[in-house]
Amino acid sequence: MSGIFSPGKLMLTSEYFAIDGALVLAVPTKLGQEFFFEENDDERSLIFWEAHHQNKLWLKAVIDYKNWQILETNLLSGAEFILKTLKNVQQLSETKFRHHFTYHLKTNLQFPADYGLGSSSTLMNNLAEWADVDPFHLNSISLGGSGYDIAVAKEKSAVLFQSQPQISYKKVDFNPPFKNELIFIHLNQKQDSREGIRFYKSKQKSQILIDEFSDITKKVLLCSELENFSQLLVTHEQKISEFLEISTVKDTFFPDCPVFVKSLGAWGGDFVMSAKFQGYHDYFWGKGFNTVFEWSDIINL
Repeated sequence: MSGIFSPGKLMLTSEYFAIDGALVLAVPTKLGQEFFFEENDDERSLIFWEAHHQNKLWLKAVIDYKNWQILETNLLSGAEFILKTLKNVQQLSETKFRHHFTYHLKTNLQFPADYGLGSSSTLMNNLAEWADVDPFHLNSISLGGSGYDIAVAKEKSAVLFQSQPQISYKKVDFNPPFKNELIFIHLNQKQDSREGIRFYKSKQKSQILIDEFSDITKKVLLCSELENFSQLLVTHEQKISEFLEISTVKDTFFPDCPVFVKSLGAWGGDFVMSAKFQGYHDYFWGKGFNTVFEWSDIINL
């Protein structure tokens, strides 16, 4: 089988406001999703789909794509999502699912599903690369969202991304001299980003506030000192906290932490970013958060 790989992502700035065009800084992770494919010209018009989490099978499906019917599966909800997505691939592609071939398609998500590193976006990008279609279009009709995660998966690089007035992004060299002082802590749960986005969209926002997050992103990218970086992220957290009327992750979980703590993505789960301090491992472990990564453990730059 031939293979494709897309990295996961961490969103460092402009969560929520990315939807309305705030400039985003996002970075790729070492772990991502693999996609393997084999096509046989046998006139059967079938898809044999296997999805694995960390090399363990969790979804299996046989799909008749001539009639778009699920013939066999061990998990109907998952198979229905895959059918919908592959039907979108057919709609966009000039070649895939059009010549009565049999397709053997296999995915392997390298990170736990609750990490929030982009299980869906890495799948969309892999499928788009395989089918030679626009990954942003496929993602838009299959899932929605700003698309910053697709940009990271596609470029396999840190990116500056904007969704408005139209999607635009560029690869950037984000290599802060203090990167080895940064740490990433998992909050032991995955946040429902769609629910968070619905709540965000229900609130009125100003262009001035959107521009303030873009300005913070530009300054973060250019930071050469941890102190300035920390101050910018504290300001970022405070602005979103005031807008959403939700306590910051630091106030909620780490009120006595001596350094900054910033949410990375929808608030309430997934990863947060902080900085090393004396006894930081014992501090986070003592609060029940045992998954603590250094920059070199998780970031692929």
